[in-house]
Amino acid sequence: MAYNKETGSLSTKPADLVGKRVRLRPLDVTDYEDWYQVRVRCREWLIPWEPRPAGAPHMAEDRLTFITRCSIRDRERQIGTAYSFGLFVNSRFAGEINLSSVQRGAYQNGYVGYWIDEELAGNGYIPEGCAVLFRYAFEELCLHRLQIAIVPRNTPSRQVARKLELRQEGVAVRYLEIDGVWEDHVRYAITSEEWWEKRSDYINRWIE
Repeated sequence: MAYNKETGSLSTKPADLVGKRVRLRPLDVTDYEDWYQVRVRCREWLIPWEPRPAGAPHMAEDRLTFITRCSIRDRERQIGTAYSFGLFVNSRFAGEINLSSVQRGAYQNGYVGYWIDEELAGNGYIPEGCAVLFRYAFEELCLHRLQIAIVPRNTPSRQVARKLELRQEGVAVRYLEIDGVWEDHVRYAITSEEWWEKRSDYINRWIE
């Protein structure tokens, strides 16, 4: 088990997770070229949904920044605050799924975010990847709750939440600054109790 509730100990070994069609693993320096090509091709499609304060530059896409980002995410995994994964379909880099802002103690909560190559969108890869991540988060990391926050007009992303049958909790007003604008977000969540209630359906549909 990656996290022991009694001792609070963590396994720092990188996870390599698989579903029926997708694989999730941490990105490393060898992934830069594939990551960069997807980011450049999909830049205009992705930017409208990415967190960014007003006046701040868009995310840097050079090799050095990518390498630094990989190192930071490796450190986050080691201390247990975030778990970031590249999403791969038939060995092709397809996007990212991240579990961030992990908090322990009486909260045991994390936030899920994702993006996918525009060419591969609509094929159910993100819901499958999220189901794989949910299994890891609840059964290996022993978290109690996961949250996803989505801009209301982001119909494709909200469809992911519907496919996963996540519970909608309402709208958080001006929740996050997206591309320089404070945007409302629809909040979705799933708890470990809900995971275990639906586990067999998730496993049969998305994982095995």
